[in-house]
Amino acid sequence: MVDQRHNRLQNRGAVQIQNHWQHRRCPPVSGRSLSSKRVPATPSPMYTSKLVNQLAPSATIAAAAKARELRASGVNVLEFTLGEPDFTTPAHICDAGKAAIEAGHTHYTPATGIPALKEAICNAFKRDYGVTYQPNEVTVSNGAKHAIHNVLAAVCEPGDEVIIPTPFWVSYSALVELVGAVPVLVDTPEEAGFCMTADQFRGAITDKTRLLMLNSPSNPTGAVYPVEALEALARVAVEKDVIVMSDEIYDKLIYDGYTFKTFASFGDDVKERTIIVNGVSKAYAMTGWRIGWTLAPKEVSAAINKLQSQQTSNPCSISQHAAIAALDGPQDCIGEMLEQFQKRREYVLTRLRAMPGLTFADPGGAFYAFFNVSSHFGRELPGGVTVDNSSDFCTALLEHAHVALVTGDAFGAPGYVRLSFATSMDVIEAGLDAIEKFLS
Repeated sequence: MVDQRHNRLQNRGAVQIQNHWQHRRCPPVSGRSLSSKRVPATPSPMYTSKLVNQLAPSATIAAAAKARELRASGVNVLEFTLGEPDFTTPAHICDAGKAAIEAGHTHYTPATGIPALKEAICNAFKRDYGVTYQPNEVTVSNGAKHAIHNVLAAVCEPGDEVIIPTPFWVSYSALVELVGAVPVLVDTPEEAGFCMTADQFRGAITDKTRLLMLNSPSNPTGAVYPVEALEALARVAVEKDVIVMSDEIYDKLIYDGYTFKTFASFGDDVKERTIIVNGVSKAYAMTGWRIGWTLAPKEVSAAINKLQSQQTSNPCSISQHAAIAALDGPQDCIGEMLEQFQKRREYVLTRLRAMPGLTFADPGGAFYAFFNVSSHFGRELPGGVTVDNSSDFCTALLEHAHVALVTGDAFGAPGYVRLSFATSMDVIEAGLDAIEKFLS
């Protein structure tokens, strides 16, 4: 069922858009007057925009900051908040970065990435998934989050609706609102593996729908859409002529019994409506190198290129050469990291199943466990506290058990919490011991 809570964003977004475009003499949004002037809340001229003021900080980053603050006071915090591999970037990739510095690749590059990296991205996608893209269909950006913002800014008009299955990554709805579009949330239940059905997708589409944001494997749930479910969504996208932004950043982190298939692989009619977002952060433990990209039809890529040329001079030159080594070099490093993630996953799920009152859908990919803690709302927890929502649960867990999780409220999933098992087994064992004691 479509979550109508975001309908109010349409009117709010319209006001923001009008204020933004007033001086450009664009036609006003119907039913609104542009005659009123914005008045700062204080006499200071250094006031900030309403659009940014209405944004909430990233919940995952905020949770990590709170854990660091407590740790700085001398508390041993067991942290499971950030979504990044705990492994060091593989040596051959680091060596390529060092070689790039020594070779003098420390200057501006083309704004949307060097040709060699675009070629490597196309070759890797063809090698891994059998789908062909050309370099003029690639835009290299400063990470996948930058790429997502590029997509939304390039294809969405103010007032367009963007369908987002929930639970969703914390930045999706905020990035949609930043371009004046309207998030439309579609609830996906745990019983369905947190996967949106074709009927739900069709039911959420209106004459204002522009885009579907899809994430498989998913952050925060780890859900991997079954191939037949993806294909059913693809058929609806073609039938209703809806663009699909497929965030595939976790594509290489797939566990036994699950299969990943890129959304662009269901035929040319689907590919021409698909924008792939990916990068090197998760598969190659390169979160700090900040290289992401889009694969899109050439007219969309041209629009993204034009946008990015005004945003940034280029992605980091050194990181681009390291990314080539990641894509073109030996791929066994992925399997080695995935083997460790698989062991941690099995341990985490086994421990969570034994704890009272917790439910979850098994994650098929990524490195998260997303579990329901709502059965513990309303009862007394350690420290004499009682909680009635996920955010308060996480606060109590941090303060009394010194374990840092991320609230499901941030992901559009009240009652749930997210645990990242991208950390050492020692931390995982100690953290789960503490959670079990807290719940008991």
